[in-house]
Amino acid sequence: MSSSLPLLADAELPDLPAGGHHGAGHRARLRERLLNTDGTGLHDHEIVEYLLTLAIPRRDTKPLAKQLIDHFGSLAGVLTMGETSAAALKIVQVAARRLVSEPVRRQPILSSWQALLDYLRLDMAHLTRERVRVLFLNAKNMLISDDVMSEGSVDQAAIYTRQVIKRALDLGAVSLILVHNHPSGNPQPSKQDIQITREIIEAGKRLGIGVHDHIIIGLDGHSSMRSMGLI
Repeated sequence: MSSSLPLLADAELPDLPAGGHHGAGHRARLRERLLNTDGTGLHDHEIVEYLLTLAIPRRDTKPLAKQLIDHFGSLAGVLTMGETSAAALKIVQVAARRLVSEPVRRQPILSSWQALLDYLRLDMAHLTRERVRVLFLNAKNMLISDDVMSEGSVDQAAIYTRQVIKRALDLGAVSLILVHNHPSGNPQPSKQDIQITREIIEAGKRLGIGVHDHIIIGLDGHSSMRSMGLI
C-alpha cells in the first residue's frame, strides 16, 4: 500500500459552531470510557480519534480517524507509518497550531484568553521536558514576543528574574505572562514556582513591568496562579 496520504490534504476540518465543536460530547464519552476501563472496549478508529485530539484539540476528529484506518488498513498500520505519512500527520499538527495561535498574535492577549490557553496546551502539554517561556506584551496587551527562556529536565527548568526583566526592558514591554509545563501531567504549581513568580513580580514593580499571570500547562489541564489567588 502506498505510504502517501492525499486524504489528509483533502480532509476538511469543519468550522467550530458557537459553543464548541459537535464532537465535544463524543470526545468526553471516549475519555470517560478510557479512564474508567482498561480501554479494551474502544474501536481502533476511536483510539486514533483520541490521539488526533491531542494535535487538533478543538475539532471533530472522528471522520479523519476513520479515513486513516481505512487508508492504512488497521490501527497498527496507522501507528507504524513511514516517514511520508508521519510527516502528513505532522503537518496537521502544524496547521492546527497556526490556527489557534492566530487570535493570540492579532488580538489583545487578555481578550483572547481561551485562545491563548488552547495555543499553549497544543504547543506544550505533551513535552517530555520542562520548558519556560515568557509572553511579553505592550501597553495595549498585544504580544510583542513569545520567548523560550530555558529548557530543562523532566522535572525542572531554570528561570531567572534578572533574565526575564532584562528581556522585558530590551523589548520595551510593559507587562508579561510567565508560562511553563509540567511533564508529569499535573499542572499544580510547586512552592518554587510560586516563589520565583513573586520574585519576578516584585522586580517588575520597581521598573513598571506588570506580571499578569503564571500559567502552568500539563496533560491534565492547566493552572493559573492569578486565578488561584497565589499572586
